[in-house]
Amino acid sequence: MKKADIEQRTTELVTPIIEEGSFELVDVEYVKEGADFYLRVYADKEGGIDINDCVAISRALEEKLDAEDFIKEAYILEVSSPGLTRPLKKDKDFQRSIGKKVEAKVYNPINGVKEFEGELLSFDAATVTISVNSAELCIERKNLSGIRLAFE
Repeated sequence: MKKADIEQRTTELVTPIIEEGSFELVDVEYVKEGADFYLRVYADKEGGIDINDCVAISRALEEKLDAEDFIKEAYILEVSSPGLTRPLKKDKDFQRSIGKKVEAKVYNPINGVKEFEGELLSFDAATVTISVNSAELCIERKNLSGIRLAFE
């Protein structure tokens, strides 16, 4: 099964758990780090998610994953907060981050540079605009390899 398919099916399985607990699903990723595969679920809620929330989500999701057994490789399931430097993936992530400092990385360099830090000014379906050294930089979303809140 492909990485994207694993992430999609996991999203489908965890969404009812997330909604029942009044959490927000931030991201699901399936990655290989060294010799190990990790299935990571990032969740949040108003006021922040705590360890007990993560344990509850993890236990409920483990049951569903074990029942379906669609991931062939051995993997480690991690459920956690997205942290202070949370990735911006969905429009609502971008919306709540307007005016905040972000770090953006691009696939193709812009004026010879691949990493930028600045204030998120705006976004739409095709672009993200940040203020870098008092200048507006418009980045095509398809050129973003990643964008996240910056640690301040």
